Amino acid sequence: MVTTPAAPRIAPLPAGERSPSAQALLETVTVAGAEANIFTTLVRAEGLTRKWLPLGGKLLNGKIPPRDRELLILRTGWNCRAEYEWAQHVVIGRAVGLSDDEIGRVAAGPHAGWGPFEATLLQAADELHRDWTITDATWSTLAGTYDTQQLIELPMLVGHYHMVAMTLNALGVQLDPGLAGFPSETS
Repeated sequence: MVTTPAAPRIAPLPAGERSPSAQALLETVTVAGAEANIFTTLVRAEGLTRKWLPLGGKLLNGKIPPRDRELLILRTGWNCRAEYEWAQHVVIGRAVGLSDDEIGRVAAGPHAGWGPFEATLLQAADELHRDWTITDATWSTLAGTYDTQQLIELPMLVGHYHMVAMTLNALGVQLDPGLAGFPSETS
């Protein structure tokens, strides 16, 4: 079982140590806030972060409906044991209409009382995590609802959040104050 280190391997960059350009970059962050540990840690690699933020922003405002997007991201965070990713997207998931019951059921997977399409979304996230592809059966169900742009976006979204999960886990990014980690009864 993956666990986030008890202390950050790379600490967030304190406000007093930020260059003007790093501070300006942080001020462009609209999700989770400019002082979120993910951003204040990653801004230590300012050039990389400057290039990464637009991709993340595009995926958060892409063609996949927000509720579906958050189901996919939460399942990816769960599959990757990325507690920070999970915690941030619980907040975002609630904001786009996911209930606490639904968020809790994401951890249980596609067979936890979901409707057919939502179960397929979670199944797609599981298949991409486990097999690095989507089965024909799952693809067929997705293609019955999603258009071409959404079908292209889905594996890119899940893949992007795998990358984010790996980074968060490897760097030991700690939960921000007020965020809850994984649900205790399923972790």
